[in-house]
Amino acid sequence: MSKQPNFLVILADDLGFSDIGAFGSEISTPNLDKLAKNGLRQTGFHTASACSPTRAGLGQMAETIARDSFYQGHKGYEGMLNDRVAALPEILSDAGYETIMSGKWHLGLPKHAQPHARGFQKVFGLLPGAGNHYLYEPFLDDNTPAMKFLPPLYVDGPEQISHKDIPGPFYSSTYFTDRMLGFLKERNTEKPFFAYLPYTAPHWPLQAPDEEIAKYKGRYDAGPEALRLERLERLKQLGLISKDVSPHPIMSPYGYKSWDELSPEERAISAKKMEVYAAMVTVMDKEIGRVIQLLEDRGELENTFVFFSSDNGAEGALLEAIPVMGDQIKKTVEKFFDNSIENIGRGNSWTYLGPHWGQAATAPSKMYKAWATEGGIRCPSIIHYPKLGGLLKQDNAVTHEFTTIMDILPTVLDLAGIQHPGNEFRGRKVHKPRGKSWTPWLSGQNKEVHDENAIHGWELFGQAAIRQGRWKAVWWLPPPTGKDQWLLFDLDQDPGETKDLAEAHPEKLQQLVAFWHEYEAETGTIVNMTEPSVGGFGRSTGINWDDWGH
Repeated sequence: MSKQPNFLVILADDLGFSDIGAFGSEISTPNLDKLAKNGLRQTGFHTASACSPTRAGLGQMAETIARDSFYQGHKGYEGMLNDRVAALPEILSDAGYETIMSGKWHLGLPKHAQPHARGFQKVFGLLPGAGNHYLYEPFLDDNTPAMKFLPPLYVDGPEQISHKDIPGPFYSSTYFTDRMLGFLKERNTEKPFFAYLPYTAPHWPLQAPDEEIAKYKGRYDAGPEALRLERLERLKQLGLISKDVSPHPIMSPYGYKSWDELSPEERAISAKKMEVYAAMVTVMDKEIGRVIQLLEDRGELENTFVFFSSDNGAEGALLEAIPVMGDQIKKTVEKFFDNSIENIGRGNSWTYLGPHWGQAATAPSKMYKAWATEGGIRCPSIIHYPKLGGLLKQDNAVTHEFTTIMDILPTVLDLAGIQHPGNEFRGRKVHKPRGKSWTPWLSGQNKEVHDENAIHGWELFGQAAIRQGRWKAVWWLPPPTGKDQWLLFDLDQDPGETKDLAEAHPEKLQQLVAFWHEYEAETGTIVNMTEPSVGGFGRSTGINWDDWGH
């Protein structure tokens, strides 16, 4: 077997900071908890605030670009993985690694942007940003999908297939795992592997097996605020947040009822959705356990660097309030799906979590997915590779060090002993990665990954943030949602972003805003700070089926 390390990168979809047991959750996740106990938990790991920008640094979601001329024509805003980067599987495959993927892609629908074209040798993938977990796909009379913003497009190797080509029974997390296990079993063991397992759980639509949902019956009847307080206490007990932390209070979209204002029937429906969400996380954990067990049985776990996280914070948007596609969602769900309480969670139901449960999952942080606040970009993270020693050799190790998703590529290359190609790759000009390798830090050689002078920026859906060390400035949305100005937070003292220090430290804010403009110029970031609010708070739009020439 190869002496070079193997890599297994597992990505959950819209999983909140406290949604697994090792991060304070009541949800049963014994396999991830075991990885955490024998590995390292990161409380300061950061992503982008939404799916594809995390996966490959896309400047904006393809769904938004297709509808908004503001972004069209700009470099980095093609809505797909462009050729100005050397993708990690491309680099690794050229260096002799076997590259494997099973799960969600969301980095482009055209052939040249699909995973097989970007370095993955063995692939089963869902191309769009989400899909029905049971392959229940109603179509209209014109043979286009009823849910137009989620076309049921998959790839098997280099071939694009329909959901009708996939054998049943199908449940997303189980099937993605089945295919991954098949790839791992049939691989050439003389070569090291890079395996990418991006699940679509617990992304909406909320769907899970009845027997798994039943395990959580009644568990959430006290509501999201009670759950949030529960999880905060466990996070404190686990040493993942400080005991004196000031959590950000739950915010409500315009006209959205609090738990106390709901009728008994409305509460029951809301609690059922959270039960399904929890079941989705539990099933995903069981499937992850199958992959880890295979590696252990084959004697390969010790030589495999395992990384687990989410692509962003928990989803909390009111999808029916989203511009452009909100009305379509509402009408389509009413016509084609059965959201009666007894049916919620099955393949022919279509529900989402909502803002209050979403914020319960991201406490103590502010807000959730699509926000530049910590609730949208701080995610649970587990690293398992005791062979490296240092931080990874300790039981129940926890770090609060600031790290980002951009560090993954340089870390993998460093551990594999492979140089990044620099400015040119396969005959084309490419950008150098912005992240830093974790290897010197994990092994105990360095005390930190990014020093206090390092600058990191975020921008999506008209929101922006810039961070240097403990200080973070956030561009807040226009009224009535926000203040239409930059706010300043000290994250060491206030991780919940509850105290705006802009007036107390105007010179620091001015410095960070200057850094932001440098970041814009350096990265080619363009910001539409007039975007309307998404799902009651921020913006997202839908795929036009015809835009992709299907």
